[in-house]
Amino acid sequence: MDRALIAIAAAMAVLGCIGGAFGTAKVASKAVEGAARQPDASSKILSLLVIGAAFSEITAIFCFLIAFILTGKL
Repeated sequence: MDRALIAIAAAMAVLGCIGGAFGTAKVASKAVEGAARQPDASSKILSLLVIGAAFSEITAIFCFLIAFILTGKL
């Protein structure tokens, strides 16, 4: 019973990575849209894109870490 609950918890933690993927896609699409509208500001937009992508992906990294920690207890 405990092993099944740990496996379910690890699977739910991996589902949290979906939010990171959607966040990164949203950041990238808006950065491309902004660079298309203002090509002069594309270097500043690129730096903001990297920062925004890092913040949205950190949740996915934490979810993977939690899943690996839980899976190690199986």
